[in-house]
Amino acid sequence: MFLYLIGLVALFALYRWYRETKRVPNISDKYVFITGCDSGFGNLLAKRLDELGYHVIAACFTEKGEDDLKKCSSKKLTTIHVDVAKSESIQKAAAFIKSKVGEAGLWGLVNNAGLSVPAGPCDWLTIQDYKQMLDVNLMGVIEVTLSVIPLIKKSQGRIVNVASVFGRISPVGGAYCISKYGVEAFNDSLRRNLRDFGIKVLCIEPGFFKTTVTNTEVIEKNLHNLWDKLPQEVRDDYGSDYVEKVLKLMKEQMDKLSDPDLMKVVSCMEHALSAVYPRTRYSPGWDAKLFWLPLSYMPTLIADYVLARDHLKPAKAVV
Repeated sequence: MFLYLIGLVALFALYRWYRETKRVPNISDKYVFITGCDSGFGNLLAKRLDELGYHVIAACFTEKGEDDLKKCSSKKLTTIHVDVAKSESIQKAAAFIKSKVGEAGLWGLVNNAGLSVPAGPCDWLTIQDYKQMLDVNLMGVIEVTLSVIPLIKKSQGRIVNVASVFGRISPVGGAYCISKYGVEAFNDSLRRNLRDFGIKVLCIEPGFFKTTVTNTEVIEKNLHNLWDKLPQEVRDDYGSDYVEKVLKLMKEQMDKLSDPDLMKVVSCMEHALSAVYPRTRYSPGWDAKLFWLPLSYMPTLIADYVLARDHLKPAKAVV
């Protein structure tokens, strides 16, 4: 009986592998719009899709990002400046894309742009800190998507939303986890709403990878900036050496957890766009598969206990 069970599992795995190898035809005629292409996943995905023959429309926040991408890409790749926190910029980009794709429509949208700072203990942050990140990481995703849905309907294409394992579990303060939970919810409702139009909506939930999101220099600068703005009363609550302790622990954890192979994520994005039968969710990174996602399914009591093991207590903690 046990051998039969192993055989069934093996057959299912083989069938799934074969099914996922099938690719959509005529990719040289398809247009894909990617946000956040200055660096990281978006930059690598734009280059990868360009190599495969897609018409890539790469949204960058900086002029340098546009110039650098143009230098190493074919003439089929087009760059455009987009600030996903500004409606005017999004609408301008949508109008450009419409004129570019014509009646063929837009095959793919990849919502990749995002911020990781400001982030810190909740009582270190202001409402503006929350709004700043939510405007980019969540509201930007929603508005960019809404602006191009009519074009995606024409092609019966794909929408790929980049969330995070922190859209499943919230171990840190600030708006980052909140924004990613929001992306997960938007992704789920969008997938169900647009299924009748032949549109597939997929979600990428990466673990820790070496990008600007996990850049220790960026995080260190962010924490010092937040600390310098705190009232003395809050600083006394945490203790004068709290920031240095947090930074030391963070650097140790980032060195252990952060995967330098960004192509693991890019391959998932490309599969979501190119496969005839894409997965509903992708969780690139061993930490995502073996730690964060399993932990997110645990009872709250267990999850809190596991996360509290490496938690640094403030100087005036009472428990």
